[in-house]
Amino acid sequence: MPKETRSFAVLGLGGFGSTVALELARFGNRVIGADLDERKVSRMVPHLHSAIILDATDEAAMREAGIDRYDVALVAIGRDIKASILATMNLRLLGVGTIWSKASDRTHHRILSKLGADRVILPEQEMGRHSAQMLHNPAVQDYVSLGNGFSVVNIIVPEKLDGEAVSALAIGSEHDIRLLGIMRGTEYLEGVGEETPLEQGDKLIMLGRRADLRQFGRRL
Repeated sequence: MPKETRSFAVLGLGGFGSTVALELARFGNRVIGADLDERKVSRMVPHLHSAIILDATDEAAMREAGIDRYDVALVAIGRDIKASILATMNLRLLGVGTIWSKASDRTHHRILSKLGADRVILPEQEMGRHSAQMLHNPAVQDYVSLGNGFSVVNIIVPEKLDGEAVSALAIGSEHDIRLLGIMRGTEYLEGVGEETPLEQGDKLIMLGRRADLRQFGRRL
């Protein structure tokens, strides 16, 4: 059987794993969810392509379940560090192309990285940084880190700029900042130029270095 296009295996259906699995399925992907807890698996059955009871520490069981035929796997096992490590190792042995693993702390993170996980996630720390960015600057509604110091952020246009043109943002005076577009409600405005009028509540989609974006947000 050939590999499915954009297929995902989520191992561990706690709060984090089930949320990821449901979102991936909502985007139209083929998703299998697996956990040792029958109740967690039962809750996912109506929502995923497949949900199974599985011991992710058992390589043979994972192969029998067809996990090796999935393109991407996420190890979302919670507090059981040993099970998380064995599951990640098994996925690498099965030849799964892309492996993401959830870590509980820095030591766990280093071990998973050494085992060959393509990305290791520390959800609480990443969400903490995310929340701190928005708390520090209320104008920033959301952001995505791109690495190497660059981020994409949504910055809300304040009341004082309502009716002003984009040129009033004086973006050119900032270093390494670019306006990618504007979201107005559910509408994405194309062809934004210096004369495009702004409205209070518009979301400016900005690309730049984090320090410059923070300075820009404070200036608004």
